[in-house]
Amino acid sequence: MSIHDRLLKGSTPGEWSKLLALRLPEDEPLPPRLPAGNDHTKKGLRKRRDVLRNQNIRLKQLSGNGAEIEPAKLDCNIENLVGFARIPVGVIGPLRINGTNAHGDFYVPMATTEGSLVASYNRGSYVASHSGGVSALLLTESVGRAPCFVFNSMAEAGRFIAWVLPQFESLQEVVGRTSRHCRLIDIRTSLIGKEVYLNFEFTTGDASGQNMVTLATDAICRHLVERAPVKPSRWYVEGNLSGDKKATMRSFLYARGKKVVAEAIIPRSIMKRFLHIEPDEMLRYWHISVLGGAQSGSIGVQGHYANALAAIFIACGQDVACVSEASIGLTRIDITSGGNLYMSVTLPNMIVGTVGGGTHLPTARECLEMIDCYGDGRAGKFAEICAAAVLAGELSIISALATGEFASAHAKYGRKRT
Repeated sequence: MSIHDRLLKGSTPGEWSKLLALRLPEDEPLPPRLPAGNDHTKKGLRKRRDVLRNQNIRLKQLSGNGAEIEPAKLDCNIENLVGFARIPVGVIGPLRINGTNAHGDFYVPMATTEGSLVASYNRGSYVASHSGGVSALLLTESVGRAPCFVFNSMAEAGRFIAWVLPQFESLQEVVGRTSRHCRLIDIRTSLIGKEVYLNFEFTTGDASGQNMVTLATDAICRHLVERAPVKPSRWYVEGNLSGDKKATMRSFLYARGKKVVAEAIIPRSIMKRFLHIEPDEMLRYWHISVLGGAQSGSIGVQGHYANALAAIFIACGQDVACVSEASIGLTRIDITSGGNLYMSVTLPNMIVGTVGGGTHLPTARECLEMIDCYGDGRAGKFAEICAAAVLAGELSIISALATGEFASAHAKYGRKRT
């Protein structure tokens, strides 16, 4: 039985407790922090690489010593190839994660050209890890595609819906012929006058699944049109209802990709020492940000999920355009009965994969291997690591804004100095 089944389909309170009581022992030491973070000399670079290599992390491609990529290996990734964009990769960590899939200490790669970004996430990782780590939980997963069928009247459209819904098992067989990893799990319907939208929900194994569900949906549509007692005048494989690569309320309320939650409790003493702030000041600023987000019409309220996700997606060969939906979410702050800070992040749209897409490219593979997320059976782990990194970034940016250190940090780390 999957984690999703155990957690969401009749699990007992005892099973919940067992699944979530995954904290690493408090006396387990953290791996070494990366040294010389602000040393931009060759010597500083060498020190950081040495620490990672001592942790058995391979850096051949990332350090520029790997073999050239053969153009023929990119036939499914790029057209009109002329070269490669070189984006610097930094590493945050170690980030301690107590997850149902990701469990341990991780050095997380981030590709970006925004100064201060890696430093901020590294600070949040340090604080969260020294507070016992980030608990992370993959709740559910699905990827949707929503074709539209156009009829001559509402009556015809209604007859089509009534005929389609009982076809679920036969449609599962159609999907199975397109991929051994793709599985149809649900059909939602929407009738708009004489147009029928069918939102098909799939699981896609360890692939992010965008192409997989497109091919499966196309096969389903052709199967339906061929057999339907009432034929549509036209149909489209995507009717723009799925929320693919867009920030939508539908994706916020349901899930697109993997829905992940993460939380951490930061002791007041650690808050004061490393973030220079009291927990109640963090809570006060969070209230301000919620009010501001409501006025802006934000879908969810959070600080900067897109910073972490874009940087990790680029480093790890993900579809970066999916950041538009993956960065929807909610950051929650509270004060515990003991006066410590409670923080959680909820991300309902983590479109990530550890196979397919750009994951096979040399630097992407090295970055995924750095967090033990390359290949089959690791997509859930990757999603939880992304969520934990997001939480670390929220912790850092909210404290910086609340203490007035936000601008000075960007002036120090993100502004070119002559």
